[in-house]
Amino acid sequence: MLRFAYLSALWRLEQSAPPLLHRCSTVAIQLSSPVVAVPRPHITTILAMSADGKITDARHGAARFPSAADGRHLEQCLSTADATLFGANTLRAYGTTALITNPALLEQRRQQNRSPQPTHIVCSRSGQLEPTSRFFSQPVPRWLLTTPAGAAPWAASRSFERVWTAPARDGNFDWAAIVTELKTLGFQHLVVMGGGQLVAALVAADLIDELWLTVCPLIIGGHRTPTPCDGEGFALAQAPALTLISCQTIDNEVFLKYGRQRVSA
Repeated sequence: MLRFAYLSALWRLEQSAPPLLHRCSTVAIQLSSPVVAVPRPHITTILAMSADGKITDARHGAARFPSAADGRHLEQCLSTADATLFGANTLRAYGTTALITNPALLEQRRQQNRSPQPTHIVCSRSGQLEPTSRFFSQPVPRWLLTTPAGAAPWAASRSFERVWTAPARDGNFDWAAIVTELKTLGFQHLVVMGGGQLVAALVAADLIDELWLTVCPLIIGGHRTPTPCDGEGFALAQAPALTLISCQTIDNEVFLKYGRQRVSA
């Protein structure tokens, strides 16, 4: 769980910067190991959270607290993606997915010979999704990543372009195998939009390359309230390390971009 220490550091940075809009010092990413080609897509996680590290409230409803600037930030990130992954609870909370609507970003994708929208992959072991959700009428390519039992209700449906029974290991999704297969299918960049359980599984498999966090000016609290990375957590000695790539403040929100810091074997 994110701690108040780094937020205090950000506060101290803000005191010496111009009001409303400024950019914190941007540092080049320094990895402990050389950057090498990997047989999987580049994976970016993008999330907005409260100042105390919560992505929604205890009711697990849609998080409507980020600003319009954060919406543009998300859209910019999506415009670089071949596919986006999100959990079933995220879809249930919102009923829709994020779209690229900016004409300049759509034109950029057209010039790159890419589809207007990335493929939107819902991750759900149970496959229990509301078929009347607005998501199913949005103009996006839709995939479902699920189990054999979760795939069964969608076998005769055209709601998803692909219903993919995920590779499994020890009763859980085998994320290393999943993202490797996505690379063979031509997906070079994945954007993960939550929730905390999905992010935790990917972090545990050491598959997150970048973490984009928007810190929003409110406190939600609650010991059962979802965070950007839920799951069982990590011992401090095994906690994945990050390198700050950039930091920007717009009004009362802080936009952080981290890279995964990996140690060579």
